Amino acid sequence: MYYFYVLRNLSNPDEFYTGSSRDLKRRLAQHNHGEQAATRGRQWEVIYYEAYKVERAVRDRERTIKRNGRMRTYLMGRIKSQFTE
Repeated sequence: MYYFYVLRNLSNPDEFYTGSSRDLKRRLAQHNHGEQAATRGRQWEVIYYEAYKVERAVRDRERTIKRNGRMRTYLMGRIKSQFTE
């Protein structure tokens, strides 16, 4: 399986990171151990993910979310609504 995921910064709940990986647990550990420059120095938690059978599909999804502001805004709005009272 391949995963598209959204991480949330534990010390700044308004900061998010999106990415994709074949091994979600390993990838989260890499983010939290400072092995990724974009997320170094912060602790993260997975707050959303989608599973895909084909790598191309997950790469297309990640590219779409990162390039299309309207789709990203919609997705982040859905995710953020889980954390508001």
